[in-house]
Formats: sequence, C-alpha cells, structure tokens
Amino acid sequence: MEYTTDEIRKALENHELQAYYQPQYDTVTSRIKSAEALVRWIKPDGTVISPCYFIGAAERSGLVTDIDWYMLEQVCQCLNKQDKSVQHPVSVNFSRVHIREDKFTEKLISVVDSYGLPHSLIEVEITESAMVEESGKIIDWVTSIRKAGFSVATDDFGSGLSSLQFVKDISADVLKIDRMLIDRNCEDEKERIVLESIFNFAHRLHMVTIAEGVETNEQLSFLRTCGCGKIQGFLLAKPMPEADYLALCQLQQTSEEPMDILKLQSPASAVNLLMGVIFRRYPLVIFSNLTRNSFYMMAYQNFTATSCPSTGVFDELIVHGTASMHPDDQETFATTFNRQNLLKAHAEGKTEVRAVTRQIGDDGIYRRVETTDYFVKSPSSDDVLVITLCDNLPD
Repeated sequence: MEYTTDEIRKALENHELQAYYQPQYDTVTSRIKSAEALVRWIKPDGTVISPCYFIGAAERSGLVTDIDWYMLEQVCQCLNKQDKSVQHPVSVNFSRVHIREDKFTEKLISVVDSYGLPHSLIEVEITESAMVEESGKIIDWVTSIRKAGFSVATDDFGSGLSSLQFVKDISADVLKIDRMLIDRNCEDEKERIVLESIFNFAHRLHMVTIAEGVETNEQLSFLRTCGCGKIQGFLLAKPMPEADYLALCQLQQTSEEPMDILKLQSPASAVNLLMGVIFRRYPLVIFSNLTRNSFYMMAYQNFTATSCPSTGVFDELIVHGTASMHPDDQETFATTFNRQNLLKAHAEGKTEVRAVTRQIGDDGIYRRVETTDYFVKSPSSDDVLVITLCDNLPD
C-alpha cells in the first residue's frame, strides 16, 4: 500500500526517514570509491519501508523537497563522522521539482558549507526522466551546480528514449547505467555491443560511468572488460545503515591494498589509458580511408586550429588543410598528403609519411606543426587506411 502525505510528514518529523548507503566500487579493483544515499523509512518496531511505498505520494504533494534536503543533511553528518582519509563522495537524489526551486544552488552551498565539507564530496543525482521533463531549465541548473564545485550524475541512463540527446546537451560528470541494460546478464551479444558503445562515448566525453544493479559474476566479468568505471549492486553490497557503511569504509582503509593495477585492469582499460596519452601528445587525430576517399576526426584538443571539419571527403580535407598553411608551405603540404601520392607511397612499402609546416591558428598566428601519416592494416578490409597524428611544435 502507499502511505499518505500526513503519515510521511509525521515520519519525517520523527526522524524515521534515514539514509541508507550503497557503496559504489571500482570495477577493476573492487575498492569503494563512492556511495549513493537512499532513503528508507525505519518504523519504531524496526520495519524497513522501501521508498516505492511513499516517494510517489511525497512527489505529488511536494513533500519530496523536504525529504531531499533532509537526506542531504544526513549525508553531511555522516561524512563528518569519518576521518578525511576514509571520506568518499556521496550522491544525493534530488527530485525534478528542485529544478524549478529558487536559489537551489545557493541553498546547496549553504547546507554543505555549514558542515565544513568540500563540495567535491557531494554529488547531485537526478534521473534522466527529470531531464526530459524539465529540458527548458536543466542546462542552466546543472551548470550552476557544477560551477559551485559539486558533481552531477545522470541516473537511469538507458531507461528512456531521449538519453543521447541529454548526454550531448548536459555537461554532467557521471553517467549511471540503468540496470535494464544488463538484465540479460551481459550474455546477449546485442546487450554487450550497446554497453561497449556507451562506455566508449562516455570515456570520450570524460564522464565517469557507473553500472547499477550488478548482481552476478558474469555481469562483473564483462564490465571489467569494457572500461566501465564503477559498479553498484547486490553482488558487492546492498544498501546499508550509516553505522555499517562507516564501519565498511574504515575496514577497507585498514585492509591490504589490491594487487598491481596493471595486472588487474582489462585490455579496454589499458587502451583508454593509452588513448589519453596519445591525445595529450597529439591533439589532432584523424582516421582516413584512402581507398574510399573518406575520413573522420577522433579528437582535437588544444590544437592550433579548430575549424577543421570533423568528417567528410579526404581530398576536401587536404584542400582545407592546405589553405590553412603558410603560403611558402602550401605546396609541400598539398604534395606530401595528396591522396594519390599517399597511395603511391603505400604501394612502395613505406610505413609512414611526415612533413613539418606552418599552420595559421585561430588567433591568426602561424605555428610549426608536424603532421605524420601512418599506414595501418585492418583485418577485415584491404582498403588503404591512414592514421594521422598532428603535433604543435615549439617555436
């Protein structure tokens, strides 16, 4: 049965609503990295009431805002009971109603500051459905929270139809993967492909990923292979009272460190680390198919010029690139990276082609850039493929 608003209000006033904590673990090392605070109604006789029996009524009456702020207070009190060495960020669920609440961020700052806690220890969690319903205000709301030093998590990703749109538009820090996406125990091929794609694009967007509802070793084993950041679920821990959570964090602090991370990490994790280094060293990376006259740009960050098209026809890319070079270097660039000349170099057995030219930046200044084309082979095609790495050289 669903409880009435008056019953819920009375429970709140009597401090019968309590925060339970479900740890979130590093997928590879199984070490606690954070937690989610979940409301539970603890009756005087010890009966634990799930929120599904009272949150709906609380949302309809508006009482949910009082519950959310009350939960934040409980989380802050819990964090202050820990030594700084064992404090982990805790996510607090906030209803969609708060998006329209005046001075929400100011109140959030006031509450957390009153406990003397770093803002980085509090994560504001909101469901994907709330983002859809409040699309008009959500971007500014999230931006104000993040500017104040709090992180923002998108919950239930994959449970709705507008997920990708809001990941694109909203600069959240954490993407929580809904349990629906792993409900086939990660043994279904389509499910695995979808999950791999999610973790890949989330990594590219510098978002932390958390898989919810992890309950089997099969799920954990797969998630360890595809770059999932953290896991949350009954396999490792159920939601627990504050005292049990504090004891668990303290126990981990005194337990032995896990084995060498390089032995534990999955190939996908290692590739992500490698790609991070590559993008730091080479801010412009282009993948090209010379046979089919196509290309796409995987990343450009902190590069001299950012006006280069992200995908399209390779020949047009070279024309665009040539126009951005210093007049004295245009012929060198155009000749070196002409598609026909590259195909000829590949046929002659060359493994790479490079040139140093001067390219005009967005600020109108010419800077030296080294461009290197590496010929690569795909196991599934005889097309001539090239990976281009571009680096800004010191003056």
